[in-house]
Amino acid sequence: MSGHSLISAARAAKRPALDEQAGKSLLAEFGVVVPRSAAVNDAAGVDAVFARLIAPLVVKIMSPDILHKSDAGGVKVGLKSASEVRNAINAMASSPKIKGARIDGYLIEEMAPAGQEIVIGGLHDPQFGQLVMVGLGGIFVEVLADVSFRICPITRLDAQEMLDDLKGAAILAGARGRKAVSRDAIIDVLLKVGGENGLLMQHADDIAEADINPLIVSENSAVAVDARFILSKNNE
Repeated sequence: MSGHSLISAARAAKRPALDEQAGKSLLAEFGVVVPRSAAVNDAAGVDAVFARLIAPLVVKIMSPDILHKSDAGGVKVGLKSASEVRNAINAMASSPKIKGARIDGYLIEEMAPAGQEIVIGGLHDPQFGQLVMVGLGGIFVEVLADVSFRICPITRLDAQEMLDDLKGAAILAGARGRKAVSRDAIIDVLLKVGGENGLLMQHADDIAEADINPLIVSENSAVAVDARFILSKNNE
């Protein structure tokens, strides 16, 4: 299903945002790497998809009522067998924080390789239009607000300068014993999201807010592990 179709389907269902599976399909359409995954309605569907995926796996709740899945207990990682996946789904379904929510299903994904967490986002500003943002993940975003913004569309030079703006930029090069990660991989995702032909420009009338958090970046790759797209209200 194309990005326009995914957005149209969400609007037809009166949803304020794309679910995670749809959001990742939108990213994949623009060439952003996402984990291999499959969705199931309940634990009974696990065996049919488990053989197609490579463990360890992650299970995530899909619900229009739950934006912050981890806080609700709707994420379980490191699952190595079909029974572990089933148990995780059953536990989520019976969790007090999830029980009363509308549940669209459960997303089962392959775990991304280890790497540095990066956040890439976007928003529609009434004055400047679409903006794209990058920051280091974890405490750097949550506590230090170490982020950089640019007006879309951005160029490759803009993307390079955004990374240079970050107070923690040295971490990308392997500071304090960490492994260096690929700046080029981050820049490529920034361009796919905020470049001239990027996601935010192509869907400028529909995307009010975008959040890829985290993007896991290793020495030679970047994988979008989580994605959230809030739709604008002007086309409803």
